[in-house]
Amino acid sequence: MTSAFDSVRIAGDTLPNRIALAPMTRSRAADGGLVTDLVADYYTQRASAGLLISEGIQPSVVGQGYPFTPGLHNAEQIAAWRRVTDAVHTAGGRIFAQLMHSGRIGHPSLLPDGLVPVAPSAVAPQGQVFTGDGPKDFVTPRELTGAEVRATIADYAAAARNAVEAGFDGVELHGANGYLIHQFLAPGTNLRTDEWGGTTENRIRFAVEVVKAVAAAIGAERTALRVSPGNPYNDISEPDPQPVYEALVKEIDGLGLAYLHVMEYGPDAREATLALRKQFTGPLVLNPATEGPTDHRALGLIEDGTADLLAFGALFLANPDLPDRLRTEGPYNAPDPATFFGGDARGYTDYPARS
Repeated sequence: MTSAFDSVRIAGDTLPNRIALAPMTRSRAADGGLVTDLVADYYTQRASAGLLISEGIQPSVVGQGYPFTPGLHNAEQIAAWRRVTDAVHTAGGRIFAQLMHSGRIGHPSLLPDGLVPVAPSAVAPQGQVFTGDGPKDFVTPRELTGAEVRATIADYAAAARNAVEAGFDGVELHGANGYLIHQFLAPGTNLRTDEWGGTTENRIRFAVEVVKAVAAAIGAERTALRVSPGNPYNDISEPDPQPVYEALVKEIDGLGLAYLHVMEYGPDAREATLALRKQFTGPLVLNPATEGPTDHRALGLIEDGTADLLAFGALFLANPDLPDRLRTEGPYNAPDPATFFGGDARGYTDYPARS
């Protein structure tokens, strides 16, 4: 029987275990979207994971949706990330860059040169976004033209090449949580009538084309996709998600991707996960929906074959040596939500490892 502490092959490399750090926005980048030595410390502390998946990284200037998030679209950002990946590799870890274009989730005050958030369609999300001046109402995004859709796909591919130059072992494309790829998939945010909207085939086209472009740029074996069927986060509406995601997985399955990452939402998500698991022939990373904290009790999902790797979020945030603690079923440090986003080392790199 396979356990969470057995090795697994990802991106042509043998990972020492099947525990992954889930991608989590922490908003600790400096001006210009530059990561710092503090960020390097954060990831290096967690390098005992089989796989580290970075926080969301904007692939272009207009892709930024929150303050103090990092980018991978210029030389200075590449050099800054190189310090992080070098430190992780020295510590024996492997790290993928998660590319996250936030689409309509953002605000003009976060963007330079009069830019406004862009999206498949000019549909404003309900709610507010945090900015440097506090919470602000979301604005109506500008609908991308057909040419701009193609240019955005090229932005993802360019950022993927930058990720490899920066020393990342691969790239995960964020297709969940209501960000740009998810916005194209969901009928409530994609009202287009051209080749990028309307039918299921057209609504999955953007995701498929981004995956193919990144795979062509850096190799399919270093390319992954994260999805979260039916997740309403960031005002997403998907009344019948399963046919959409099954069609999407069918289109990308034959490419030989590094993995498919499923983030479950809600108590009934497992059936959808199992359907995608059956359909996708590559490794499956699962961020499971659980009753209570996701801890050692979830490891049976590796043993019963539901997933090949398990991604842990808040528990890994608070326990830099999480694989060791999972093996002994705790004890665990408790995460402090007040320090999740922004700030300094407090609640970021000062959680103690077990002595």
